[in-house]
Amino acid sequence: MIQMKVMNSGAIMGPLYFVAAGALFAGANTAVQGAGMIHGVPSATIAFWQYALACAIVIPLVWRAPWRSDRPLAHLLRVGLAAIGVQFWVAGLAVVPIWQAIALILTSPLFVTLGAWLFLGERMTPPRVLAVLVGAVGGTIILDPWADAFQLSALLPVGAAAFWAASSVVTKELTKSENAGTLTLALLVLLVPINGVAAISSGFAVTASALWLVALSGLLIAAAQYLIAKAYSVADAAYLQPFDHLKLPLNVGLGIIFFGFAPPGMMWIGAAVIIGASAWVMKDEAG
Repeated sequence: MIQMKVMNSGAIMGPLYFVAAGALFAGANTAVQGAGMIHGVPSATIAFWQYALACAIVIPLVWRAPWRSDRPLAHLLRVGLAAIGVQFWVAGLAVVPIWQAIALILTSPLFVTLGAWLFLGERMTPPRVLAVLVGAVGGTIILDPWADAFQLSALLPVGAAAFWAASSVVTKELTKSENAGTLTLALLVLLVPINGVAAISSGFAVTASALWLVALSGLLIAAAQYLIAKAYSVADAAYLQPFDHLKLPLNVGLGIIFFGFAPPGMMWIGAAVIIGASAWVMKDEAG
């Protein structure tokens, strides 16, 4: 009975952490687009300062968390995969419309679900698989990503999706022995020098008009990364993936509000499909 209550608690809290993280990521993406597309800050420069500021925010908050880990190679692998994903993503946001980028990132839940099954031994239940696929359909309804002429740059978000999915699988594995604070700090501390090397060619200068956007994105990223780690610590990675699709209406909505980027697809019908699929799988697991 106690074990059932714990599982049901994870089935509710895991998605709540995940959806909250998605909302924060949507805000960070909007800030990144503002800094890159409107103020002309290079994507590598944004990524460096975004994670440097996030690191500065997190260190005081998790100062008392255990620093020692018996799995340094796993941390390095996780961060290396995430770093490549970050570079692909910020580069994509600088040249790809937000709705098209988010539509293509939809492949990430498919990668994570498959990876969790192959490498973590998580259950591949029909509701989990169906919810991920239905969520992808909802995203396509919203965004109609192939309406515009295809550009090679559209593959950048797909690359980000693949590497972030691999990083998520490693994150879930690490939650078996590491807490959320340690996972968040390790990610941010190790990402800063990696992003710094990537930013050497573009420089580290940020225009005064874009400074607040970069700072805001760092704050939101710090909180989002912590909530992602919390979500993976209480629920299966495969179970959480359908809820990743909820970032679609969040990102699209913010894009409309701040940039007037109205997608060509039927947004509200697609959003209803996504929310319905997520609610169904959550009810099935919490059951």
